[in-house]
Amino acid sequence: MAIETTFFRDLAYVFGAAVVGGGVANALRQPLILGYVLGGFLIGPFTPGPTLSEIHQFEALAEVGVILLMYSIGLEFSFRDLLQVKWVAILGGPLGILLSVGLGLAAGWLLGWSAVQGIAVGAIVSVASTMVLSRLLADRGELRSPQGHVMIGITLVEDLAVVVLTVLLPSLNNLTGGHFIALAIAVGKALLILTPIMFVAAKLVPRLMTRVSRLGNEELYLLVVLALGFATAAVTQAVGLSLALGAFLAGLMVSESGTTRKMLDKLLPLRDAFVALFFVTIGALVDPRILISKPSLWGTIVILTILGKFLVWTTVVWLFRYPPRTALLVGLGLTQIGEFSYVLVRVARDSQLVTDDVYHATLAASVITILLNGLLMRALPKAPVPAG
Repeated sequence: MAIETTFFRDLAYVFGAAVVGGGVANALRQPLILGYVLGGFLIGPFTPGPTLSEIHQFEALAEVGVILLMYSIGLEFSFRDLLQVKWVAILGGPLGILLSVGLGLAAGWLLGWSAVQGIAVGAIVSVASTMVLSRLLADRGELRSPQGHVMIGITLVEDLAVVVLTVLLPSLNNLTGGHFIALAIAVGKALLILTPIMFVAAKLVPRLMTRVSRLGNEELYLLVVLALGFATAAVTQAVGLSLALGAFLAGLMVSESGTTRKMLDKLLPLRDAFVALFFVTIGALVDPRILISKPSLWGTIVILTILGKFLVWTTVVWLFRYPPRTALLVGLGLTQIGEFSYVLVRVARDSQLVTDDVYHATLAASVITILLNGLLMRALPKAPVPAG
């Protein structure tokens, strides 16, 4: 009973912080994400005042926000949209990640880090948050813009790359050909299982949603929508891929049913509540003491993320013959690191590739880059979005 009481008290803190932070951000005409993160910072264990007792209890609930957001993003896309950016995503995505790792290695060399720490930091900052980016694009009404298509395509490839990096990072000190073979086999098995499932589902799911819609039962319709999203996310996680990817694929499949608008109307209120919880949780993880004690460390990670990734992704997109304006917008949009960077830095710390200071500096840099990225995206003039 005591645990339950603590949990619900903490839940009240989380949503209270979201209301306060979101209200302040709205009054200042800033993205609500910024307010949620700052609200989380105020109820974290490192600041005075109301404090979350067990912040890690909310990580599973935060994942619900990831699933619901990526599901809704998939609903607003189509397979045709992704095919338009397949080359810049499939080839440009890995190229950008490798260049980001190279930047980390170069920065580490200048700062006197070991080679493995430089590589690890480069890998950590290489992955932008699809969650953050898609929310910012949605707020601007640019999910279906050319730069929106490219950004989402690249970040989905980065989500897949996280699977590879979580296997490779612990092996950096003794990397052999056997590790690459084992990794290739694991990824191959995942795709071999997932591809036929997705193919069959893509044929059946739109028909199912159309029939359920015709029943006219709103409660049953919402339950089917949720079941499809969570089931697909669970399948992708079971085969070693990310929950976010599975939820996005579920959205893509049901977007072909012709009932997209109805599904979005049902999902959006629930999605927004869990998204707020997700960003409050991010803010609560940050230890402000690292901001004072190690400014050069988190500053380096912020510079690598903001300036380094801007140059990397602008160049990569330009190389794939996109207009300079689109390349610049994509470069700006990818200047942040998010939730999967937490996974990678935890793996790197547990493998003794980076120190505890780098771990905490990465969390701080993540919040700072999300805040700066939100401000940059907010300041950009809105581009015209093609109809349809």
